[in-house]
Amino acid sequence: MGFIMQRIKIDLPQKFIFTTEISVRVYDVNFAGHLSNDSILSMVHEARILFLKNWGYSEVDTCGAGIIMFDAALQYKSQGYHGDILLFEVTVDNFIKNGCDFFFKITNKATGKEIARAKTGIAFFDYQSNKLVSVPEKFRFLIDSLKN
Repeated sequence: MGFIMQRIKIDLPQKFIFTTEISVRVYDVNFAGHLSNDSILSMVHEARILFLKNWGYSEVDTCGAGIIMFDAALQYKSQGYHGDILLFEVTVDNFIKNGCDFFFKITNKATGKEIARAKTGIAFFDYQSNKLVSVPEKFRFLIDSLKN
């Protein structure tokens, strides 16, 4: 009897609202010479910080609330290599009371080849009280206005 493993499949939203570029550095490649899986998650973190910074926010102050990541999913499509410039397209979707999902489409800028997809679940958090808080209305309004 064969073993069938379920695969992660990330369905991306139609519209992305932010784009940034991140270069694959020498310490982002593994022993096989291609982009390592842990580096992709670090780059997703960098892209999320740049996304927030673009509108004057940070991980500790997004419209008055902090954010905390509660899950992450990565779907690898092809290899990246040292020196590649990766294009990160970012959007936000799937709002719930206390959070939302950030989606990332990662492609090689030179070839257009898709490298990976990522989704990170983000909760809004009050670091002083150490408790979840509701999604700030101002943030949700910003995202909705950018998507329309």
